[in-house]
Parts: sequence; structure tokens; C-alpha cells
Amino acid sequence: MTTIDKLLKEWQSLQPLKPELQHRIDQQFMFDFNYNSNHLEGNTLTYGQTKLLLLFGKTEGEALFRDYEEMKAHNVGLEMMKREARDKERPLSESFIRELNSTILAGDFYKTSNDGEYRYKIHTGVYKTRPNSVITPSGEMFDYASPEETPSMMADLVSWYQDEEQKGALSVAALAALFHFRYIRIHPFEDGNGRIARLLVNYILYRHGYPMIVIPTADRKNYLNILGQCDKNVGTEPYLGANATIEQTKPLVDYIAAFVEKKFQLIIPFAKGEIREFSENYDPEKNIDNQHIIKNDKLNDLEYDPENNVDNLNQRQQLIVKFIKMNNKISRTEIAKLLKTSDSTIKREIQQLKEKGFIERIGSDRGGYWKINKL
Repeated sequence: MTTIDKLLKEWQSLQPLKPELQHRIDQQFMFDFNYNSNHLEGNTLTYGQTKLLLLFGKTEGEALFRDYEEMKAHNVGLEMMKREARDKERPLSESFIRELNSTILAGDFYKTSNDGEYRYKIHTGVYKTRPNSVITPSGEMFDYASPEETPSMMADLVSWYQDEEQKGALSVAALAALFHFRYIRIHPFEDGNGRIARLLVNYILYRHGYPMIVIPTADRKNYLNILGQCDKNVGTEPYLGANATIEQTKPLVDYIAAFVEKKFQLIIPFAKGEIREFSENYDPEKNIDNQHIIKNDKLNDLEYDPENNVDNLNQRQQLIVKFIKMNNKISRTEIAKLLKTSDSTIKREIQQLKEKGFIERIGSDRGGYWKINKL
């Protein structure tokens, strides 16, 4: 039994979760997945703008109107994907994939050519009518399936997936990764292919009882390098990519499996109450994974020590300083949740800490961080 198999069994033993707990998990995924999957494709909304938009339908700050529209539409696509995955009687179909593409792109729109010479219309929900390709880091042109090849390749891809799902020979993570690679090598639409690939990875995971995963935008370079390694193993011909094997795509299989394992390691302690918050945002440059996690065992270490409290801080103020030490980007609202008190109370305590010279705020409330001047 693999580590993922053991974690899946433990996760299944915790089902069903309390409705409020499931809601918190679903909401956090909604924020993290929509933000990161769209940012991988160049969306300009910040994480805060994404949350405000998805929670309240409000816009704030400067961003392209189309970025707001696509973020909302992508969330509609996420919910549509989940409903489809829950219907175990309905197999994956091309019509659903086309509908998903039309949904997340919010209908047809115009784009400007790379040279700025002309505009052309993107027809969503239909397979491409013009060739698409990408320039590799080495400057070479890498072609995806031609418009003429695409319909038959997509039919073969869906048929292959249905057969493999029935056989059950591949692990769920491997099946999701291999589908992702084969789909990307076809690149069936004129836009939205990366987002569709990540939605369909989660379709496969969710359909089989696994928690869904987020590929963070901060890991974009590594993600693309992994896909590039698989391309080298497979070869450049679109037909070869659309028929890639598990052996050829092992880098991506391992990559997806690592995210599945990581998600289990987050979500199981959260379901057990061993951690109070979690986020799937990850910054590999800083090597800080899930910055918003604060574990109960760490909370137990944050005891009030009146004998050593020479600066006359109360218990709550000591805890606030130590929370900031663990995560200098923690928000006032997050601190209030951890201490189970009101936002206004934490605001007052923070103001006193500032006046005593313990902490200061660098930058804005939304985009800045805390600096500790003394402990």
C-alpha cells in the first residue's frame, strides 16, 4: 500500500465531514484554485481581489475587465465540473469538455495578434480552426495537434480515459497526470487549454473520492519544466504526445502525486482539528509552504509568561507577537479567528503593540507585512 493509499483510507474514515467544516474546505479551495489556475495564464487579479469578487461579487483596484469576467466564469466552471464528477452514471464526454471551455472563457471574444497587426475572434466551446503552437525556451517552434487532427484525437482521448477508468489499473493520480499531458499535447481549443487541463485533473480526483489540488502560480517555472521533460521523453509529433505512456510522463505523474499527498497532509489534520487554518498557496523561492497554517502544538507553546514579561504585555499581546513571528503576513482577521475574539479587539491590541514599539506595519494593509522590532 502506497503512502497515498494509506492517506486516502484515513481520509475516507473521517467522512462525512460536518457541513460547516466541509464548507470551509470548499471555500478555501475555491479561493486558492481559481486564483492560481488563472494566474498561471496571466490573470492580473490579486488574491485579495479574487476573494472579494468570489465572495461578494465586488471589484476593487485596477485590473482588466476581462480578468474579472474570466475569474467569475472560471468559478462557475469549477462548480460545473464538480457536479459532473459527482454523477457516477455519466462518463466523461467531449460535449462536457467543450461546454466547460465555453463556460470558463465567458463566451466568444476578440484577441490581438502577437505582432499587434490584427484582431481575431476566439470561438469558445468549439475545437480550434487555426493551428496553435508555442515557442520553447530554446527558441524552437513546438506545434500541437492540427485543427484537422484535433477532433479524432479528442475522441480517442475521451475513449481511452473511459476504458482506463473502467480497468482501474492506473492509480488515480497517474490517470489524472497522464490525461493532463495527453490533453495538453492536443491543445484542442484556441484558448483556455491549461485551465481546462487542471480542471479535468481535479475532475478525475474528485470523481474518485480524492481531495482536489492546486498547482500554485509560484511554481509555474517548475510546472512547465516538468511538462518539458515529458515532451523530451515523448517526442515532438502531436500523435506521439496524444498517445504518451506512463513511463514517458513519469515526471508529471510524480509531480501530480506529490501534490495529492501534500493535500492529504493538509486536509486530514484540518479535519481532525489539529490545524486551524490552511492554504495551498506556496512560494518555492522563500521555501514557505502554506504560510497560513498554525498548528495546535505550536499554540500550546505560546504560553503567557508573566515572570519574563518585562515589557508588561498581556497574554493576548504576547500571542499576537508570536503569531507574527511565525507568519509576518498574517492578517488581523486571521489573528482574531485564532484567538476567538473580535477584529476590533485585535485592532486595539495591535495599536498598543505599535505604540510600545514591538511591531510596525510595512506597506499597505492588503499587500504589506509585519516587522517585529523587539521580542
